[in-house]
Amino acid sequence: MRVAMPSRGVERIEARFHGNGFSPHRHDTYALGLTLHGVQTFRYRGSERFSNPGNVIVLHPDEVHDGAAGTDDGLIYRMIYLPPELIGAVEGHHTALPFVGNPVVADAGLWQALADILDDLDHEPDALALDDSVMRIAAGLSRQAGMPRKVVTATARTAVMSARDFLEDHSAETVRSNDLETITGLDRYELARQFRRLLGTSPHRYLVMRRLEQAKRLMSIGAGLAETAADAGFSDQAHFTRHFRKAFGMTPGRWNDLRTRSR
Repeated sequence: MRVAMPSRGVERIEARFHGNGFSPHRHDTYALGLTLHGVQTFRYRGSERFSNPGNVIVLHPDEVHDGAAGTDDGLIYRMIYLPPELIGAVEGHHTALPFVGNPVVADAGLWQALADILDDLDHEPDALALDDSVMRIAAGLSRQAGMPRKVVTATARTAVMSARDFLEDHSAETVRSNDLETITGLDRYELARQFRRLLGTSPHRYLVMRRLEQAKRLMSIGAGLAETAADAGFSDQAHFTRHFRKAFGMTPGRWNDLRTRSR
């Protein structure tokens, strides 16, 4: 597994494997990918899916999936994990996120937008190039989603962004629903509803994922698992490992080993 340097919360990887690569897990980002070699198979929304070279993989935030090579030839693919707020920002967060029902699509425009940003994993993408790719990717997702999306009010938009900023700034601390109600002016249930509509996940999951992002950064500079768990805001190493596996389909030790060996 090759892991590119993250940029503006965007993560890019290349994975090569035989057999089962990832156990069931879910991200709070869009996971968008290109199958480059072999047959990519995964279970998603209750069905087995297959992707051949030339197809685009589109996984919506918070949707459980796994990953495996469909043949003995093995599998090579590249993925980008895009924060939903980048997709939402293209239209000013005025509508709910686009949902693409079919996770395997043939879309030349979307393929090219992804290929442009996934071509070079050795260098951080230029800011203008990233902005252009995000715009084209958002257009492709909207095109594939097809159905009109629900309009989000300015009040709800402001509340969600305030909650998001608070969660990012306090990710290593205990955050309670009362805190978010005070900050946003929305009750916890309405906030949860609007948060998912704009960012594709719940406030709690968003908080956990920010802790996991910090954990990845700490591991990448050599921190041990126990130290990482404590500094990122998890109660202990077992708590950290459980959430990491749910989010990424492998243990933090396995992820760190794959990342290190790919250098």
